[in-house]
Amino acid sequence: MRQAPAIDAFGDRGFRIAGVRHEGSVLIVDDAVRPWSVRRLADATPESLDAVAEAGAAKVEFVLLGTGAATALPPKALRAALQRVGLGLEFMDTAAACRLYNYLASEGRRVAAALIAV
Repeated sequence: MRQAPAIDAFGDRGFRIAGVRHEGSVLIVDDAVRPWSVRRLADATPESLDAVAEAGAAKVEFVLLGTGAATALPPKALRAALQRVGLGLEFMDTAAACRLYNYLASEGRRVAAALIAV
């Protein structure tokens, strides 16, 4: 049975995930947490989500994008790139994305999270 890491806290420019503090933005793919170099939404490129695309639809149902302090439309190139590889995208402010990620992960859903630190 898979054990998706829970987001315990966020803020102060980072996250606490499964009891471990992560500075800056993070990417959670296939239950692994890794640093994500995106600091603001304009920096989110298709290449910044290569790990998600590589995991593919077999391991990821869709991507939750935490856009920072406020909800904003992701760059068109990013949306198009995910669509080309058959992955859906849901975007919302980072706080909402953290809550939704925890809920969906607790249900066993295969969701990736790309979270811009706030």
